[in-house]
Amino acid sequence: MLFQLDAGSVRLFVSRAYKMKLTYSNIISGIVTLIGVTMLFSCEGNLQQVRAFSLEEDAPQAIAEGVNLKFTDSGRLVATLKSAKMLDYTNKAFAYREFPDGVEVEFFDEQDKKNTVIADYGIVYEKTKLIDLQRNVVIVTADSTVLKASQLFWDQERNWIFTDKPNTIRFSDGSYTEDLGFDSNQDFTNFRSRTNTGIQIIEEEKDE
Repeated sequence: MLFQLDAGSVRLFVSRAYKMKLTYSNIISGIVTLIGVTMLFSCEGNLQQVRAFSLEEDAPQAIAEGVNLKFTDSGRLVATLKSAKMLDYTNKAFAYREFPDGVEVEFFDEQDKKNTVIADYGIVYEKTKLIDLQRNVVIVTADSTVLKASQLFWDQERNWIFTDKPNTIRFSDGSYTEDLGFDSNQDFTNFRSRTNTGIQIIEEEKDE
């Protein structure tokens, strides 16, 4: 059977074929674009998850408010630590607890005399048992001696307090010193000043 196509039919066939080709091309192009956009959103979503995971890794494992920790030695209360807020990072390889809103530490000697230390910031290192107190550190001893420093360390293992930062001490009798660091037991009965200048009041003995 023979078919005859005139010129008009050929032009119509070519036109339809061309339109069909464009339609398939557009469909394929649309599919590729859709896949690309989907992959882009998927990658973006994965990136957000990675960022969120990273933030979670840096976040504390616990947050506590109204903290009141007690430290004992052979059953005797030797110190307390109070703070409005504590961030617990003891899940880290180098475990620590942070006190960003300030901290107050009270030391008690064998006669239960109290020495108080306050600071704007504190951090407790679990492995070394070292407490680092920073910014506006003020110590008030049982005999009303007042010491001020920018940083102070408390070694819980040795029951020892020390600093390498400049500090000032005003004694209950009015004496005043400026030091470049000191070492002391936590009862402040064995105080060792590195270097100091200041005013010392000495009572003269009258001859009878």
